This record gives sequence, structure tokens and C-alpha cells, in this order.
Amino acid sequence: MKIFTDSACDLSYTYLQENDVEVFPLTTLLDTGEYEDMIEIQADKVYEMIGRGGHPKTSQVSLEKFLTGFRKAAEAGEAGIYLSLSAKLSGTYQAAFLAYQQLKEEFPDFDLRLVDSMSASVGEGLSVVEAIEMRDAGFTLDEIEARVRFTAANVVSLFTVKDLNYLADGGRLSKSSAFFGGLLNIQPLLEVINGELVPVEKLRGRKKVMNRMYERLRDEADMIQEQNVFLCHSDDAEAIEEMRQYIEENFHPRRIYVNTIGATISSHTGLGTLGLFFLKKYE
Repeated sequence: MKIFTDSACDLSYTYLQENDVEVFPLTTLLDTGEYEDMIEIQADKVYEMIGRGGHPKTSQVSLEKFLTGFRKAAEAGEAGIYLSLSAKLSGTYQAAFLAYQQLKEEFPDFDLRLVDSMSASVGEGLSVVEAIEMRDAGFTLDEIEARVRFTAANVVSLFTVKDLNYLADGGRLSKSSAFFGGLLNIQPLLEVINGELVPVEKLRGRKKVMNRMYERLRDEADMIQEQNVFLCHSDDAEAIEEMRQYIEENFHPRRIYVNTIGATISSHTGLGTLGLFFLKKYE
């Protein structure tokens, strides 16, 4: 059984390779050219361009890349599962669906499950890690699909960014939704709800928004000591380490994964983004 994902999952490329996960890279467009996320470019190059006042662009995984990757599994007679970036944030899921439909005409027995993670960054990565752990434990493809559909439906994806207008300029948030982006020292709390990025609260100061994220974890996480909790950041290692220590000392989850936000997602969120991801239901 083959596990597929895309580079927007923000798990490390080394981790994905070591765990035999095939990654479809989205494309990052900088002022120096076009690059395949994870493979040809790392996040630091995007951070550098943003720091210079630039606005990197991204494009979805192409139909051709999906056809090539899925075809290898089909020709080998291997079943698989693909976990994608939210279909409401990118056309990547739709491209994967079209590729699978084309290949089914040539390989009618090809069994590939397509799962919309309903999230982004390590919110998507959370489901990928679940799939890896279950595959390695010997679960069936049906069982893995059921589980990752459950995690996709129950993941709580919280973000804070330093500048909502950066998201709006990149087209991932409406200008009207960025209404408090310019207010003095206002920090937004954003959440991916039903696959879409939505500003849900405004708080004054970075510390208050981080404390609100901890409150959400305390109030909403089910069986927290059994769960993996995921954190991510774009160029704010100090703040994410503070979050990791606080969560470890106060909630004691099974494991805390800390990842850098990759080239694709950071192109839209800008610098100083922090993310927290967990499950509101756990079984």
C-alpha cells in the first residue's frame, strides 16, 4: 500500500522519505524563478523574499505530476491513499481526482483512496502521520481510510499571523475578512473551518492570542494525553519553542511534533505565523 501526500503538509521531506511517502510538490514562484516545494526549494528562501518585501506565489500540483505518480502504483498493482491540502484552499485535490479518473480507464482495478484533509500545513500532516502509523501497524487500507477521514473531520487547525493583509493580498483571505489587520497591536486568531481559513477572534498582543490557543486546546482536545499535537511556525523559533514547552508541561500529550511552515503555506501567511493542531474527538 502506497501513501501519497503533497508538500503543503509541512512534514519534513526527510521524514516523509524515511517513511516511504511519495510527495507531490506544489510550485513556488519567486523573483528568481519557479521551484518545486520541498524538492527544489526550502522555506528559508521564501522567508528571505518576504523579508525583502516580496510576495511569493504558488501553483497547485499539475495533473501530469499526479498521472505520473499514480501510474507507477497502478502499474505495480499497488493500492494507495492520497491525503491532500484542503480542496477549498487549492485546486490540488481536484487535479488528483481527475488524474485518478483518467487512470481508472486504463487500470480499472486500481484502488486509490482520495482524502481531503480539510486543513493545511501540519493540520494535513496530522492525518499523514496517522496513516503512516496505521500502515506500519498492519491496518488495512479500509481501516486507514476510515481513520484519516475521521481525523480530517475532527482536526482543529488554529493559526495566528502577524499581518492579515498579507493573507488578503495573496488571495487566501478576503479583504473584508482582514478588517482588523491594521489595528494597533491586534493579533488575529484564525481557524480552518470546513476547509476554509476564517478569522475567528481578535486579541490585543501576541501573548494573549497564544494564551487563547492554549485555552482552546484545554477546552476542546479529547483525550489529550493519547494524542499527537502538532505545532508549526514561519521564522519564529523562539515563540514556537515557548508553545512547545507550555503544552508539554501543562497538557502532556503523547507527542508534540514541531515543524517549519514550508514554502507553499508561508508564501500566503507571511513571517511570524504560529499554528496549533489537535483533534476535538479522539478514538
